[in-house]
Amino acid sequence: MEIASSNATLRAFLHGLPGVDRVGADQRATMLGTRSIKTTAKAQAIDLAISMVDLTTLEGADTAGKVRAMCAKAVQPDPGDPSVPKVAAVCVYPDLVAEAVHALGRSGVRVASVATAFPSGRSSLDVKVGDTALAVAAGADEIDMVIDRGAFLSGDYRKIFEEIVAIKAACARGESAAGKGDPHLKVILETGELQTYDNVRRASWLAMLAGADFIKTSTGKVSPAATLPVTLVMLEAVRDFRLQTGRMVGVKPAGGIRTTKDAIKYLVLVNETAGPDWLDPDWFRLGASSLLNDLLMQRQKMATGRYAGPDYFTLD
Repeated sequence: MEIASSNATLRAFLHGLPGVDRVGADQRATMLGTRSIKTTAKAQAIDLAISMVDLTTLEGADTAGKVRAMCAKAVQPDPGDPSVPKVAAVCVYPDLVAEAVHALGRSGVRVASVATAFPSGRSSLDVKVGDTALAVAAGADEIDMVIDRGAFLSGDYRKIFEEIVAIKAACARGESAAGKGDPHLKVILETGELQTYDNVRRASWLAMLAGADFIKTSTGKVSPAATLPVTLVMLEAVRDFRLQTGRMVGVKPAGGIRTTKDAIKYLVLVNETAGPDWLDPDWFRLGASSLLNDLLMQRQKMATGRYAGPDYFTLD
């Protein structure tokens, strides 16, 4: 709280963080991406990646029927193979949270909802809090908020800190929801608009200082979205934050992760940067709906020796 007492103290702290060696980060991410994982380890990595997927639909044309179909796939990704693990969560707009909650029932798959004027983050705090409260009241287990990148790039760090604190408070369900914990807060940095790796590190620390349970790369609406070097910087941030504070924060790269090969690169990056404690859906997620089908095809290939046809799995 002393660090966040003013914009000046926040700026001094964030700009006092060690700078990121861009060339070094790029080279290390590339090197780790060349690791080869085969046979049993690959099969285990595929199942772990499936269990970390957040199936997402965030389109203006979303319908209740589409959400129900996505929830069915989340619980049983391959109807022909009950050994396939369920995914971590489904992510929808606030007005469709209740539909997802009903469809998922007691499956254990979480319901996440974007909020806070997604994807731009450009609205009043009252609107952002109201957006969050709508999703929480409908039963969301996780809230994905997006920071105001204009405020960040202008150096108004205190505004972002206060907004995250306010949204975290809005996640409290109150006494009327006894037995159901407060939603986790995932803070989306939109790294494709932050311009530098130093800014990614600063935004990561800012979000964690304000109470984020997860830091997330992207909305999926801006290019570039998730990249290995950016995720490396964020993983270093959560590792160092835990060493200094004792509090563990999750990481979610989102957008542009489409193949099993991509997913395994991210798992290697997690293990080698933050450590095996983060190799768990509670602490690492993959925001990549199109990835799931490739994981399922690769899984079937390893089990049967042949790929399924292109129409075997549902399209998301």
